Amino acid sequence: MNEPTYRRPLGFLHNRRVRDEIASLDAQADCQRIVHLLSCYEFPFDTTRALEVALFHTYGSASVASLLDRTGQFQRHGQKRYDDTSMLIELFMEQGWEHGEGAEALARMNSIHGRFRIPNDDFLFVLWTFIDFPIRWMDEFGWRAFTPHERQAWFHYWVGIGQRMGLSDIPATREAFDAFVETYEQREMVPNEPSARVARATVAVMEGWLPRPLRPLVLPVATCLVRPRLRTAAGFAQPPGWLRAAVRGALKLRAGVKRFVSVERYPTLLAGKFVRSYPQGRPEVGRIGPGA
Repeated sequence: MNEPTYRRPLGFLHNRRVRDEIASLDAQADCQRIVHLLSCYEFPFDTTRALEVALFHTYGSASVASLLDRTGQFQRHGQKRYDDTSMLIELFMEQGWEHGEGAEALARMNSIHGRFRIPNDDFLFVLWTFIDFPIRWMDEFGWRAFTPHERQAWFHYWVGIGQRMGLSDIPATREAFDAFVETYEQREMVPNEPSARVARATVAVMEGWLPRPLRPLVLPVATCLVRPRLRTAAGFAQPPGWLRAAVRGALKLRAGVKRFVSVERYPTLLAGKFVRSYPQGRPEVGRIGPGA
């Protein structure tokens, strides 16, 4: 991208010019730039967390989980599967889908998916989570909510990704998409063993990020952030009310502080992140993913 970059005033304040640029752009024609500004400047931590919860939610689909369970990738290479998925998504969110590594990342993702027979409805469901979860996360835990203009741009961006993945029958509005997913979840998000196995393998990955004494906290904390249908599908117990209030309260407290002070990198880019599966540095895009 050749667009301008921004600096954080005094090293810890939000730069108002980021929001001014977003407001000046067209929600559909400029959606790639808007997503870059939202995910790399305004909400880097929150975007990552929201998309993690979104991906976790997809494992509640019996259809999605059955395929993932058959590949065995989560059970054998859970951390790498997480890292590869995150890197590809971050690249085309940072750089857009038209040029450079952003275009290469989207092509690589399509190539990986092309090895499997994946129903269009499953693709649409996963795509919807990338639209819905970040918007709702910002409403509840962001230092500010997305504006209506930003919500529209976020929707158009992911519809554009879906189109470039070759998906068919993508709903034209968020309301229509919500209605489609409601029917899909009623059908697919039911108690099933593949969802339980894939979800617990994912929890094991998250446990590996923490010192051993803290690992028992991962599952109960995670269940405080997921939606009821995933808990049902994966067989997770409902968390105690006090724990749910504590976890969500901590995130809201962070949001309150971040309205005034933030120390995240500006911009926060994949190039500056440590990736556990690649301690020597991120590989070429064509070498990201299973079998590479």
